[in-house]
Amino acid sequence: MKYDMIVVGGRIGGSVSSLIASQNDLDVLMIEKRQEIGTPVQCAEGTTYQTFETLDMKPSKKYICSDIEGAMVHAPDGRSIDLFEYGLMLENFTNEKTKGCILDRKIFDKHLAIQSAKAGTEIMVKTTVKDLIIKDGRICGVVAKHLGKTMEIHSDIVIAADGVESNMTRLAGLDNPKNPKDICSCAQYELVGLDVDPHWLHFYFGREIAPGGYLWIFPKGKESVNLGLGIRSPENTAYHYLKKFTAKLDATPVELNIGGVPLSGPIDKTYTDGLLVVGDAAGQVDPITGGGIHITASCAKIAGEVAARAIKMEDTSAKTLQEYDILWRKEFEEGLKTSLKYRKAADKLSDKDMNALAEYFVTNHSENFSKLGAIKFLGKHPHLLKLIKEFL
Repeated sequence: MKYDMIVVGGRIGGSVSSLIASQNDLDVLMIEKRQEIGTPVQCAEGTTYQTFETLDMKPSKKYICSDIEGAMVHAPDGRSIDLFEYGLMLENFTNEKTKGCILDRKIFDKHLAIQSAKAGTEIMVKTTVKDLIIKDGRICGVVAKHLGKTMEIHSDIVIAADGVESNMTRLAGLDNPKNPKDICSCAQYELVGLDVDPHWLHFYFGREIAPGGYLWIFPKGKESVNLGLGIRSPENTAYHYLKKFTAKLDATPVELNIGGVPLSGPIDKTYTDGLLVVGDAAGQVDPITGGGIHITASCAKIAGEVAARAIKMEDTSAKTLQEYDILWRKEFEEGLKTSLKYRKAADKLSDKDMNALAEYFVTNHSENFSKLGAIKFLGKHPHLLKLIKEFL
């Protein structure tokens, strides 16, 4: 078998790459290891309407569960900060184009795959890629196993969209050594019966709640919520902390998902002869929030466009495919570097520090965060000055 392009992975990165390439008249095969695209969900499912604009898609209530109007942050001592009330709400949630929403990824991911198939992409599910085909130093296909049958499938370009545990980047020699401290271990319930505002997000911090990370509550309309957490701690599992938090809630889990998120920033190189890397496999994830839907969709679109141009030029060399690396980094790299810097600074905050910061925002709100209020705060907590300088 021979295709213009093979995409390994059928989630957002894989489906968008396939869709764009097929719309540009490429003969595309997308390979997904699971038997159904979109499951299991390994995501809190939050994004912005900018994602749909990037993909030239009209948003649909078919896969949008809830629009987001605000967020509440809960400090370790239980003190709560309304991000709107204290003037800290990100512009993303008030700008119509980038307003937040919660997706149903099972429906959304499959919708993208269906659109890709309609554009001409051939899809193989329950198929595992075992190896890359490399000839004269150039990647030119994959070795795949489908229902017990092993086959060689050739192509001009391979796109690796196979997630945080990417096998393709390793086989291509592109992956960076991953520090376990940079992988966030996550566990999430979909819960029924939790009484929360369907348009508000909640974030909980504290080493007793989610060491090295945070806990989130994302409403999926009025019927259910995603309640999950991410941790970076060897002491206990993410599932341990999830059960500990939900044990006190009067709510019923209807789904459990466990996975990992890379928080170390992008890999050094997302291209080589005959191959591009997209999404979690490329580290295209915000190191602070762990979110990556919009970034992945945008980068996957660029990958599909660059692949189409390269194949029409009959040149899939690293020199030509480097355009992808240049374009996506121009749009996102600076922001990801800044987020990584903030994440490393935030890693140094103790629960006591976070409580102190929460107290500052609450007590100084009436003073409009004046210089006097800041001076008083730093006089009371001088050790935080160094950390604040790291943020700045």
